Amino acid sequence: MLIQIAKVFSADEAATLRQRLEAADWVDGKVTAGHQSAAVKHNRQLSERHPLAQELGDLILQRLSGNNLFMSAALPRKIFPPLFNRYEGGEAFGYHVDNAVRGIAGTAERVRTDLSATLFFSEPDAYDGGELVIDDTYGPRTVKLPAGHMVLYPGTSLHKVNPVTRGARISSFFWMQSLVREDSQRALLLDMDVAIQRLNQDAQGHPSIVQLTGIYHNLLRRWADV
Repeated sequence: MLIQIAKVFSADEAATLRQRLEAADWVDGKVTAGHQSAAVKHNRQLSERHPLAQELGDLILQRLSGNNLFMSAALPRKIFPPLFNRYEGGEAFGYHVDNAVRGIAGTAERVRTDLSATLFFSEPDAYDGGELVIDDTYGPRTVKLPAGHMVLYPGTSLHKVNPVTRGARISSFFWMQSLVREDSQRALLLDMDVAIQRLNQDAQGHPSIVQLTGIYHNLLRRWADV
């Protein structure tokens, strides 16, 4: 399941955040790469403990907590603190699969990476290349979204970032441990949730709404990992 979440930040907000990120000190992106992915990872990142990374990471999580589509699609139990990366001058990240479990720096907390997210801060016409390519059931899917928009996809996916040949691609990336481990089950729950919301709009008070809501929660009860 690949979900695009529009306008986590407005274009103006994203531009302001991008300007602050552009002025920050960046380090080699290999600092957070696993053994396999380090061989194909060529980019830069903000340190996990950089004050700006922590400030903007908290802001992202605050926005997402109020985003109905994100909450319905991810059903988050734990969210890894958002990280920030930058690609330019031919930098790229070859095909890889994210580590299954990631520890949060400075804590004993671990997050199973059921879902991955990329939140774009650079406008698509500000750089050439830099597409996020995600292999799914239907083949490679190419993602390059407006600034302030985010894509959510299964952490099990093989994916890469194409070389950036002009300009700079700045984004945030992070992972979630969902209440529901299996992507197919999350997809079914999301479809049902969206259908219930539409039925509430089109036929408010219809008795089927209560029945369908009960089915949704009984499925969530069956599948939830708490």
